[in-house]
Order: sequence, then structure tokens, then C-alpha cells
Amino acid sequence: MEGHKSIIEFVNSPYQIETIYHIPRFDSKVLKLSQKINLCEISVTDLEKVSSLKTPQDVVAQIKIPAWGALGHNELKGKFSLVLDGIQDPGNMGTIIRIADWFGIEQIICSEDTVDVYNPKVVQASMGSLARVKVYYTGLSAFLPLVKLPVFGALLNGNNIYNTDFGNEGLVLLGNEGNGIRLETEKLITSAVTIPRAGKAESLNVAIATALFCSEISRKALK
Repeated sequence: MEGHKSIIEFVNSPYQIETIYHIPRFDSKVLKLSQKINLCEISVTDLEKVSSLKTPQDVVAQIKIPAWGALGHNELKGKFSLVLDGIQDPGNMGTIIRIADWFGIEQIICSEDTVDVYNPKVVQASMGSLARVKVYYTGLSAFLPLVKLPVFGALLNGNNIYNTDFGNEGLVLLGNEGNGIRLETEKLITSAVTIPRAGKAESLNVAIATALFCSEISRKALK
């Protein structure tokens, strides 16, 4: 993880920080470390070598990837979770994690071919929200029937999202950027939902669609 603002999010999370690398001019006090974490000063040249950014920030953290274990079906009851079917773009994935965090969604369930959540571009695009949102990978066609929750699928031929009764729990299923939700997963949808189109655009970016779904669910929950 790069950048002190995002690193602070992980410092105050269940994630274990292995080492924080910083250049000489960086003041480590801005991280407000409440635990003993290994700090290592490196040169600007070395920072540029390990950074994935064109313009590196002053600090980089090495964070241990956690083993969350299997997702229990009961953990999904009484809330909404996102389900991603074949999302490939790291920027979209990171943005979806950030959106989930904004709307208080605690977990995202991904098909096994969805982009790796620990891809550096995903981690950076999440802007620290990955520290609060757990992401699981599983075979959706086997997992979804076991959950016993309504599955709201984002489809072009579904019911109007603004007229949809989402209730107080469920799974929001969104598909691949180019191909949408695959057929075997689409069969498991209990309620097809669409964002009505007023213009001529062929489709919406999947992260934008996620934000609209989350916003509408949140708005109706506040009524």
C-alpha cells in the first residue's frame, strides 16, 4: 500500500503491517502509530524501484495478506452484500471496494476468475477501503443456491431499479465489463433489475452501476 492516508486505514484494521518503508524527508509521526511496527528508511531511488506509481509517494507499507477463512452463510443474513461475476479491470474492482465501504457493505463475494483483490492497482484504487471490506472468492454457481437470500441481478431487461423492493437483505450481482453476468449465474437471479436508460449509451461502467444500486438500496432503507 502506498501513501500515508491509505496506510493509516490499514494500521487501524485487522491487517498486520509487516514493514513501513519511508524516505528521509517523511515524518513517520503523521501515521499516528499505536502499535509497534517496523519502520525502515530508504532512499528516494529505492522507493521509486518498489513503487507501482508513476509519481511515488513518500511511504510504502508491506502488509500481510490475511486468511479470512470460508464465508459462512449466516454472515450474509440481515444485510446486503455484493457479488461480482468475472470483473477484470483492477480500477473497477478497487472502486467497487471503495463504494462498498462508503455504503457500509462489509463483504464482496467474487467468482474465481474475478481480478485478484491484492493486485497492486486494485489495492491502490481502493484508497484504503480494503482495510474494512472483506473479499471472498468462490464458485458462484455452487455458492449462491446455498445462501437462501434474494439475488438482485443487474440486467438490461430487468425491473426498474426505482420501483424495486429490495427488502432488508440480499445479494446484488453484477457482471463482467464486456459480457455481463454469465448464463449459469444469471439462472440463479431471483429478481432482475435494470437502471433505466434515457440516452443512447450502450452500457454503464460496472463501478458506476454498483454505486447506483448501493445508493438506491441505502435510500430506501432510510425511508
